[in-house]
Amino acid sequence: MSDTVPEATAPEEPAEVEPEYDPAAPAPLAVDRTPTGNAEVDQQLERLGDADHLATDGHLEVYEDVHRGLRDALTALDARPGPPAPPSTYGNGSRS
Repeated sequence: MSDTVPEATAPEEPAEVEPEYDPAAPAPLAVDRTPTGNAEVDQQLERLGDADHLATDGHLEVYEDVHRGLRDALTALDARPGPPAPPSTYGNGSRS
């Protein structure tokens, strides 16, 4: 038998563990948003980018906000006055 004490080995460091996949974690959607030329609509499309930094449970608020803004933009188009109607010659009462 030997009088030497066996040398204690340092515990091995655990291998770096990759974080578990979390489908609710924020993940950029990387969807291209092409400008439409309408400032109100373009602003709402840019707002969609805010969802890239939120967990999925926060997306609903952004989507509802954008939907509301787009609906308001469409409603505003209906409320704007158009060109005046051409004068009607029908029913003037003048008969030849």
